[in-house]
Amino acid sequence: MQIGMIGLGRMGANMVRRLVQGNHECIVYDRDARAASSLQAQGATAASSIEAMISQLSAPRVLWLMLPAAVVDDMLGTLLPLLQPGDIVVDGGNSYYRDDIRRGAEARSKGLHYVDVGTSGGVAGLDRGYCLMIGGEKEVVQHLAPIFATLAPGVGAAPATPGRNKPGSTAEQGFLHCGPQGAGHFVKMVHNGIEYGIMGAYAEGLNVLRHANVGKRQADADAETTPLRNPELYQYELDLPEITELWRRGSVIGSWLLDLTAGALLGDPGLDHYVGRVSDSGEGRWTIAAAIDEAVPVPILSAALFERFSSRGDADFADKVLSAMRHGFGGHLEKAAPKLEE
Repeated sequence: MQIGMIGLGRMGANMVRRLVQGNHECIVYDRDARAASSLQAQGATAASSIEAMISQLSAPRVLWLMLPAAVVDDMLGTLLPLLQPGDIVVDGGNSYYRDDIRRGAEARSKGLHYVDVGTSGGVAGLDRGYCLMIGGEKEVVQHLAPIFATLAPGVGAAPATPGRNKPGSTAEQGFLHCGPQGAGHFVKMVHNGIEYGIMGAYAEGLNVLRHANVGKRQADADAETTPLRNPELYQYELDLPEITELWRRGSVIGSWLLDLTAGALLGDPGLDHYVGRVSDSGEGRWTIAAAIDEAVPVPILSAALFERFSSRGDADFADKVLSAMRHGFGGHLEKAAPKLEE
């Protein structure tokens, strides 16, 4: 099948490689011409412009955007006037599902089709495949099924669920038509909100293990410090790389995220190459906003998002306010943070 890919970053380029390996014809464009030319050597066709890409695609054209959510509208403003009725635009990035509903209506008014695809798999997707959560018109999604099937991991990626019997479902292959426009990114939005929570749980738990030797440290004895009771109970020097490697085998908390954590700790046990500023690209915020609209409690997902804000220093002023209040009502002085001993 023929497809045009716009956006050849960390994921877009690997998706093109996987499609080429699956014998699809890929016309590719990126504002960085070097990204496109590097893929040409691997079987894709590099286009020098959006107009050149469109001219090389046969009707009905299929154009897949792998772009940051913030620039999708600008690209659509350039792209849609160049297309013809029946052409299909796929947004495979992490757009807000509400934007999909608006964009889908605009495309429909021009006789075009718009499909939103929540894409999970990261930089490992080239080998592992991509989990695809799809929103759009049923017939259009079915037309694109060969593309989705090539990008998805396939049935061998996980063992069959005991008792499951759903002939015709594509979920076992790793892609699913979730509903009308916006549904794909809605499901991906919640997927990423859950991801925040899982990552936060691993991080907090490993931090408790890392501090399990607190009873061996010299304890401050002053009015500003709550003493550690029973320091003899916290005398453990735990090997976190070994523990995460252990948990990968047979544990109920095993996961790909744990695999990645074990790999990171193996090469850098203290994670000294990281400063701990954790970004959020929007999906966690949107998940919580949806939960508020639905009146659904999400305390774990909320805490995970707010911890990301704190990691970037966005709680610093609030912490200063706390120190100021303690000093004001009780004369409490700030104490320097203790340095963690290796």
